[in-house]
Amino acid sequence: MTEGIDFYFNEDGLMVFTAAYHLKRGYCCKNKCRHCPWNYGKSKQDTHPDKDAKIDE
Repeated sequence: MTEGIDFYFNEDGLMVFTAAYHLKRGYCCKNKCRHCPWNYGKSKQDTHPDKDAKIDE
């Protein structure tokens, strides 16, 4: 995992996974993650995948 690509630390010092990390992992954990590319737990108005997600292989 690479900081700034797969995760970052928020203002509270907690690790937050990015959409790129979730896409690399390949499945939704159904925990309503902030950057979920599958939009699990988000309103129906926001159903498009995270367009800022990038996968570097």
